Amino acid sequence: MVLAGAGVAALLGAGALGFVYFGLMGGMAPARLTLSAATPTPSTTTSASASASPAAGSGTGTWKVASGSVAGYRVREQLGFAPAPSDAVGRTSAVSGSITITQSVAAYSVAAASFSVDVSTLTSDRSMRDQRIHSMGLESDRYPTATFTLTSPIALPSTGADGQAFRVQAVGDLTIHGTTRSVSIPLDARVNGTKIEVAGATTFPFSEFGMTPPSIGGFVTVQNNATMEFDIVFQQ
Repeated sequence: MVLAGAGVAALLGAGALGFVYFGLMGGMAPARLTLSAATPTPSTTTSASASASPAAGSGTGTWKVASGSVAGYRVREQLGFAPAPSDAVGRTSAVSGSITITQSVAAYSVAAASFSVDVSTLTSDRSMRDQRIHSMGLESDRYPTATFTLTSPIALPSTGADGQAFRVQAVGDLTIHGTTRSVSIPLDARVNGTKIEVAGATTFPFSEFGMTPPSIGGFVTVQNNATMEFDIVFQQ
């Protein structure tokens, strides 16, 4: 009877934890990160050389991560008695890094790029979740930094100089949870005035980066796939 009572108490305690986690601290998950609206620019006539690439009007060289940049995660959480899972989203503006744009004849490309995200500063709509990922799953206390380094140049299309969005692939080394993997990430980009904006996402199993999906008392579980998403702004 004592053991049974203890089991019931533990079950009720876990259930109460799940209720607090979802019922009292829940909210609507934010939409996926995408490019912001294009900034209208006066209609002007550009030369062939100026329209050779989306970077041509602003110049080659090094562009650094600017304010307004955001990176984070998106996972599917399931409450034990809930009918369906929901998105859990954490984000941070602690993003740093740069890209280098070069020109060869009339062609432009991103020759180098590297980014760093302080994942220990990730926050969501639930403080309990934010506390848990410091020691579970992402283990951000032990692995506080995520990085990406470009390993293949990105050719820039000639159609981007007029402010139109374009899509490219970024191939490079992604490091999360102390584990590095080669990835190919689809990127949407746009020259927005004097800024370059890049948004993208990549989804992977937790196990690919040596992580175990977090679980709280068996009542709050996370599905196996995680998504890293970002919207990064660059200025020279």
